Formats: sequence, structure tokens, C-alpha cells
Amino acid sequence: MDDKIINVKPLGFPWETQDPFLFCAYHKDEYPKGNELLGPDTELLHGRNIGQDFTIKEGWRMYHGDAIPGFPYHPHRGFETITIVKQGIVDHADSLGAAGRFGSGDVQWMTAGKGIQHSEMFPLLNQEKENTLEIFQVWLNLPKANKMTEPHFKMLWEDSIPLIKEHDENGRSTEINVIAGKLNGIQAPEPTPDSWAANPGNEVAVWTIKMEAGAYWAIPGTIPEINRTLYFYKGNTLVVEGQTVSADHSIQVKAEGKIILNAGDADCYILLLQGKPINEPVEKYGPFVMNTPEEIQQAFDDYRKTAFGGWPWPRRDQVHDKVKSRFALHADGREEIKER
Repeated sequence: MDDKIINVKPLGFPWETQDPFLFCAYHKDEYPKGNELLGPDTELLHGRNIGQDFTIKEGWRMYHGDAIPGFPYHPHRGFETITIVKQGIVDHADSLGAAGRFGSGDVQWMTAGKGIQHSEMFPLLNQEKENTLEIFQVWLNLPKANKMTEPHFKMLWEDSIPLIKEHDENGRSTEINVIAGKLNGIQAPEPTPDSWAANPGNEVAVWTIKMEAGAYWAIPGTIPEINRTLYFYKGNTLVVEGQTVSADHSIQVKAEGKIILNAGDADCYILLLQGKPINEPVEKYGPFVMNTPEEIQQAFDDYRKTAFGGWPWPRRDQVHDKVKSRFALHADGREEIKER
């Protein structure tokens, strides 16, 4: 194994991550045409473990949804969620009264902080054709100093996320979406203000990478103490520093010095996560991530007492009007509207 490669592991579910990241899940669902309720035809729900449907059947899952696929309201404390949508639509609602609809190429960055409830639903808006959904959800830890910060969410709309296109000497292309961090001097949009990623010295990067078949590209090096992992989730083979890796593997690499990639005979799709480790104790239990067991117990106690603000929406699986375009309604009443 090349000395720049630390390890290569098969991808499970969820994907294994390194500090400062806590969790990464990739979802690809080929949903059928939607019905009037924005879900699949009820006949297609037969034989599924509704409420806990995580097994691919006929190309898709309902997750915790019963009529509409997705994740009805649930609490979080102590970390951040980064939801990257490659295809499809996600509807957001939360206990602060904020809401949103975001789609292909958009990213939602949410700081749970001291506590929030939110729902993430996948409405099947197309009734005339299938509804493909492809998303990543990444959990980024918060340091102890920021775990009890005020909750906040921010939209990184597709047209605000830099897309860098490079061509090798044979004209083959590599495209990089810079969701966090910077590349070639080009900076991603600012994350939420209390994020570990908000400090440039923490070298947090979240990039999605598409390499044309046969393309060559080198990831620039950074400071040695950074954790860097490549998730090769679609393609055939990828050569990393001379080592051939098949799809559905993670590759943990050293951060100092460039990392040379060569795509095989099919296009390669990669997620890169990197950052300076927080290096604090991590105590995780379900939707809460703190530093000690006592803080986890306090999170449960607080949630029982306050419900983190309650739920101001009529449905636990809140979705928005079918004809509504992409939008973000913030807790302070500010609204952003984008074309679908």
C-alpha cells in the first residue's frame, strides 16, 4: 500500500467517518410516480416495514415515513447536519417555525446546537414520471464550546456553490463542487456561523467530485494534522496513488502532499470529507451528540420538558404545497425564493 494511503475499507451503511465528522449516509432511491398525497401509490406500500423501511425494495425505501418517504420530526442536539441533494427534492420543517424546499445541487447546513426538532421529507412531486432522489447527509461535530449554541440553518443554493472544472493533458474533465473549504483559491459559501467549518484554520472541506472515465486529477495537499477521506461511491475502478480501488470503498489518505487520482474505464463519483479533528470526547446516543454521558441524559431530560420548542406544523411529516418552488423560510421571517 502506498504510504500516502492509510486504509481502504468497503462502504457500509452509514459510511464510517473521521473526526470532526460523525456520520455520513448516501441515499439513492428510484421512487415511482407520485400520487395526490405526494407519496407512492398505496398498493406499493404493501409488504414494507412501514415506519422502519430501510431495505431497498423495487429500488426505493420509505425510511420512517408512512405515506410520504423521509424522516418525520425528530430531535437533534450538539452537532450539525449537512444535506447535499444531487437529485430530487427535500422538504424541511423545524420547531423554530422555519421551513424550506431544496433540490438538485442545493445544500442545507443546519446547526442543531442546544436543540431542535426537524423533519426531512421527500415528496414525490412528479405524477407523470419517476422521482429519483440522490442525497448525502453528513453530520459534522460541534466543539464543546458551541454545543449549546442557538439553532440555525442556512441554504447553500446550487448557483452559489462553486463548480470547478479541470482538464488533464488528454482533455478529460474533473468537476468539483466546493460545498465547504476552498480549492484553487476559490472559496465555498460561508457555513453557519458557529460551525467548526467557520474557522478557516480547521481546513474543513466537503467536495463532490466527478471524474470522466480515464481522467487524471491531483488533490492538493494541506497541513499534516488534517483527517481526509475519499468515498468512491459510483463508478468501476479508481487508481489512488497507484493503488486500484473498486467502487463502494472509502480511502483514508494523508493530507500533506497531493493525492493523484486516475479514473478507470467509467466515470468516477467521489465525496471528499476532510477537517482538523476536534479531539474532544464524543458521547453519542441516537439524535444527541455531547461530550459526557451526563450531558446525554440532560439532553433527554430537556427534550422531555421542552420538546425543543414543540412542533408548530400540522403534520409530523410536514410537506409543502405541490406547486411551491424551492424556498427557505427562516425563523426570523426572512424568506428566500428560488425557481424550481
